[in-house]
Amino acid sequence: MAVKMQAVKNIGYQAGTRKNVLRFMWKYKTLYLISLPGIVYFFIFKYIPLLGSVIAFQDYNIFQGIPGSKWVGLAHFKRMFAHYDFLNILNNTLLIGLYDLLIAFPAPIVLALLLNELRLVLYKRVLQTVVYMPHFLSWVIVSGIAIGILSPSTGAVNQFISWLGFEPIYFLGEESWIRTVLIGSGIWRDSGYGTIIFLAALAGINPDLYEAAEVDGASRWRQTLSITIPALLPTIMIMFLLHIGKFLDFGFERVYVFLNPLNKNNGEILDTYIYQVGLLGQQFSYTTAIGLFKSVVGLVLIVIGNMLSKKTTGESLY
Repeated sequence: MAVKMQAVKNIGYQAGTRKNVLRFMWKYKTLYLISLPGIVYFFIFKYIPLLGSVIAFQDYNIFQGIPGSKWVGLAHFKRMFAHYDFLNILNNTLLIGLYDLLIAFPAPIVLALLLNELRLVLYKRVLQTVVYMPHFLSWVIVSGIAIGILSPSTGAVNQFISWLGFEPIYFLGEESWIRTVLIGSGIWRDSGYGTIIFLAALAGINPDLYEAAEVDGASRWRQTLSITIPALLPTIMIMFLLHIGKFLDFGFERVYVFLNPLNKNNGEILDTYIYQVGLLGQQFSYTTAIGLFKSVVGLVLIVIGNMLSKKTTGESLY
């Protein structure tokens, strides 16, 4: 009898919950309607193409298609980890991704804190516009600007180095400098635009906290450490988790425009390798296996990072 009563209660609870969900969705139907195009976009262009990942386990033939292609199991993955070029390129990708995480990720945070300290509103708006503008330039234009500035003969940087009495440096012709150029150009282009989210988070901090701290004699630096950074921490953690999710996805066009035979050994990453081998070499199954490997690594990193963030700070993506 007790079991039957519990079953009836469970059915009533499920029906009530379903009814509440439908009522909630109807209440916010406008928001769901607005989000529908985005959901359809991701479903068509992000989730359906995932079915094509099956060719990573086939010897894919473009004329026979997926049904007619031969199954080879994990052969492409074994080839991937046994190939010298792949291991070197994976090392490049990991190092560049690590430098980007340690150097480029904090840059928008620092810039947002500096902009937040400006008191002249007009100067602050003008400066924000100036640092935002590079984001709207394509990587082709950014590379052209960088090549001009870093030119060993006419570049402003080498002119300054020569003025100091040192020999000019061929930044894009020496493989030891290519990673520095990639990270530096990325900071210049994207750090200003990345401050938008952090400035929005700073705008939400209660001004009374700063007034109370000032009354207690706290300096601006102390207020930053005790109020501003703790208030920014949830936003920083969410952005950090999103960033590590694309740890191996540094960007094809960002690197390709700077590559040449002189710096390729230290500058080529998985994205440019996939382009060269997959599209130009027509090894579709092999490069799909590489892409699948990248996706799995990104998923594992974001799951681990989310778990650690939830345990340490209480903030997480899900």
